[in-house]
Amino acid sequence: MLLNARGKKFLSYYRPYLRLFIADMVCAFIVAAISLIFPLLTRYITNTVLVSSQSVQLDLIFKIGLVMVGLIIIELLCNFFITYKGHYMGVMMEHDMRNELFSHYQKLSFSFYDEQKTGQLMSRLTNDLFSLTELYHHGPEDVVISIIKFFGAFFILLSINVPLTLIIFSILPIMLVFALYFNKKMGKAFKQNKERVGDINARIEDNLSGIRVVKSFTSEGSELEKFGVENNRYVKSRKNSYRIMAYYHSGLNAFTTMITVVVILAGSTFISMKWILLGDLLTYLLYINNLTEPVKKLINFTEQFQEGITGFQRFMEIMEVEPDIQDDPHAQILADVKGAVDFEDVGFKYASSPDYVLKHIDLHVEPGEYLALVGSSGAGKTTLCSLIPRFYEVSEGRILVDGQDIRNVTMKSLRSCIGIVQQDVYLFAGNVMDNIRYGRPEASEEEVIAAAKAANAHDFIMELPNGYNTDIGQRGVKLSGGQKQRLSIARVFLKNPPILIFDEATSALDNESEKVVQDSLERLARNRTTFVIAHRLSTIRNAKRIVVLGEEGILEQGGHAELMAADGAYAHLYRMQFEH
Repeated sequence: MLLNARGKKFLSYYRPYLRLFIADMVCAFIVAAISLIFPLLTRYITNTVLVSSQSVQLDLIFKIGLVMVGLIIIELLCNFFITYKGHYMGVMMEHDMRNELFSHYQKLSFSFYDEQKTGQLMSRLTNDLFSLTELYHHGPEDVVISIIKFFGAFFILLSINVPLTLIIFSILPIMLVFALYFNKKMGKAFKQNKERVGDINARIEDNLSGIRVVKSFTSEGSELEKFGVENNRYVKSRKNSYRIMAYYHSGLNAFTTMITVVVILAGSTFISMKWILLGDLLTYLLYINNLTEPVKKLINFTEQFQEGITGFQRFMEIMEVEPDIQDDPHAQILADVKGAVDFEDVGFKYASSPDYVLKHIDLHVEPGEYLALVGSSGAGKTTLCSLIPRFYEVSEGRILVDGQDIRNVTMKSLRSCIGIVQQDVYLFAGNVMDNIRYGRPEASEEEVIAAAKAANAHDFIMELPNGYNTDIGQRGVKLSGGQKQRLSIARVFLKNPPILIFDEATSALDNESEKVVQDSLERLARNRTTFVIAHRLSTIRNAKRIVVLGEEGILEQGGHAELMAADGAYAHLYRMQFEH
């Protein structure tokens, strides 16, 4: 069952389309009412018209026929509206939910994505919402039609013959218990199906993202086996749900057929005893459809409900995840940034771990200063830089930019003044122009070209088949590592931030590409506060200040010559790289 808050949330998606929803329900009401009228007209013809004189009979049958044709036309128009506009309403509601969920994804912080599989998140955004379209549209409509037909038929049949009606309806409580039992089992089965689809999506996403690694290690067979495991789990899950559905459908169909048999046997007995007329028995048989069709609609509704509500619950599971990093209600806009950054007794640990990654970090960085961060793997260099734009929140202490605690300024204004160049460059599918412009979407072509020139990227771009309009493929697969890196630098040039973070930006490049990219980085860093995470210590020998991180925090800091003379942690790292 839906919780009250979730119930309100579920119904809230009808609000923008309330007029359309009401019109759809009115049409459903009319369709249900017309279905109840036809058997009554048949009964009237059988019991009244056919026993009157020949002239009256033909004239009246013709008039009743015209009424029936008119009702058919009205029913046709109503069914057209329900099928067309009703489905459109459902799709628009799905559209609104997908927009809302995607928007929520954008608000969630890195710590959320650290614990999630991309395929599962994609499944919640796509597959889980498909079934909601049908539920939002067909759910209320099927319930309205079923209730009107069911109770309408009950009262009409009760007015014709009470004993026969009670005999028919005595079967229904047993049918209800049967339906409720298997309905609950179907709910569990459908939820498991959605989880299995999410697992398959996660496996596919993981494989396709790393397809080059797969082929380089000739691991296609291993990947097929892994995918086969997930695919077989999905088949097993679907098999279980189909088995339950088979019990459900076959059982309910048997109940509805039994009602027809009971009407024929009991009705024939009542005719022989002259308790009802032949026309009344014919009416009962015609109304059987009005009793069984609502049952079938309710079967569809319960399936849709279980599918849809399972999807809605998975939708709400994500929507109810509050971003662990949010703007303070009184957050100010960070403006006119000079670039001073201060760490005051900063400590950090991940929520899932009791161990601190960073502790007791005290560091003052002057505006425009070029600061290098070095240390062994796992010392917290990348984590330290990730705290500045609030990708993660400090566990202890505080970080200030130009003297303002970054928790007291808006994240948008904070992040807009920080440019990041990473080792693992992410380029979006599309052309070169769009990827550079990602740094500032409103930038003109002239500004994009100027940024590319500053990043030493213009010349190779002009050699591409279509220049700046060349499609670079998924994640820039058509470009070399150095070319991708220079595009990412051009993106930051266009953004023009006062604070820069270079996260091992050249460590994956060959010597020639490294020199070109290093020149671009140095040009970008001029007059900007720059944090450089360095793996190759040769790239930061000229840094004004080098900070060495270790398990206990900052181990030492100073210039290259000073740190080499101190013969401490930095000197040890340097010798390991260049003397062995």
